[in-house]
Amino acid sequence: MAHYETPEWHPAFEEYCETIFELAEDDVDVIQARVAERLEVSRPAVSEMIHRLEAEGLVTLKGRSIELSPDGMDLAERVVRRHRLAEVFLTQVLGLSWADAHAEAGKWEHVISPLVEQAMMRVLDDPTTCPHGNPIPGSDYQAPPTKALAKIEVGQRFVVTRITEELEFTEGLLDFLEGSSVIPGAEGVITASSPDGTTTVEIDGNHVGIGGFASERILVTAA
Repeated sequence: MAHYETPEWHPAFEEYCETIFELAEDDVDVIQARVAERLEVSRPAVSEMIHRLEAEGLVTLKGRSIELSPDGMDLAERVVRRHRLAEVFLTQVLGLSWADAHAEAGKWEHVISPLVEQAMMRVLDDPTTCPHGNPIPGSDYQAPPTKALAKIEVGQRFVVTRITEELEFTEGLLDFLEGSSVIPGAEGVITASSPDGTTTVEIDGNHVGIGGFASERILVTAA
């Protein structure tokens, strides 16, 4: 019988290291306020946990900034890898929506064993990104040069590359983007840009208005 390897760290430690990793990946200032917003917990609770992580050697503090130590980075990459791999499995094999897969993967990431992870990789043919285009740590993903959708001029064509993690935590946005075919690999054209920051795109013959917050965080390449 295969042996199940128990997690080395408490799920709360994994959650915090994952959050710090994802904030840094999206070029968001990694400070306690941003961690509290992402995890929807109080700042005193974040302060207490960050000091526990520091005591365990998982993070270092530089002024207000929080950085993962080598051990913290290793833990974060393992958790993020399992989360994004689970999202691929849940969408491609089980047919879940982006939003449902994201929520479920948040549970799976803490319990997937190395044995199951390897089996999922075989079944999925070694994916390099999650369904939203974010790289799976440890894969051979090569990031193309990208820019924010909001930076593309009217009339220019583009290919969606990444829906950054920050957008995955915005209520209802994953459902909206998936339903509007604003997904990695989709090709479109900018049809309008409004003073309020809304970018209107045409994808698959449909015109979609994307607000400034999202259009600044959807990464694309030139078509």
